[in-house]
Amino acid sequence: MSFYETDAGNIHLNPFNVIGKDWLLITAGDEEKCNTMTASWGAMGVMWGKNAVTVYIRPQRYTKEFVDREGIFTISVLPGEYRKALNFCGTATGRGMDKLKEAGLTPYFIDGTPGIGEARLIFVCRTMYHDTIEPSRFDRPENDEKWYPEKDYHTMYIAEILKVLVKEDGVAD
Repeated sequence: MSFYETDAGNIHLNPFNVIGKDWLLITAGDEEKCNTMTASWGAMGVMWGKNAVTVYIRPQRYTKEFVDREGIFTISVLPGEYRKALNFCGTATGRGMDKLKEAGLTPYFIDGTPGIGEARLIFVCRTMYHDTIEPSRFDRPENDEKWYPEKDYHTMYIAEILKVLVKEDGVAD
């Protein structure tokens, strides 16, 4: 599990594929207790002059408690062979189990914040802004019906990318 730190500008990835097709793991907590969840909605870019990511977490997700408490979280991009683990982390809760262990994943701590050791790329992120999706602002009412039948609106987190860690796999210069 050796990673090296690089500048976010050195990363070569297609965010549409990495987020929407390959999926990500959002992980938060500390060395005592942490949790992870799969995410397939998000964005990467620049906000307020900082390299940033935007992620969305539903209120019932256990990982949200850790993100809210810590203010620091990681986004891990895993190789394709971990699709089964990503599926598991997207459906199972970590409230009554060690979710990482059950998924066959290993925590990798960066300055006390957990990432995923099997990742090929880890972003360490600090929340700069968060807000709950407001259904009255949808451009189309069917978005509410289709994506929120339970009215469990995501919290949107805009986060500064503090560090980027890469394995030797060609995603950075």
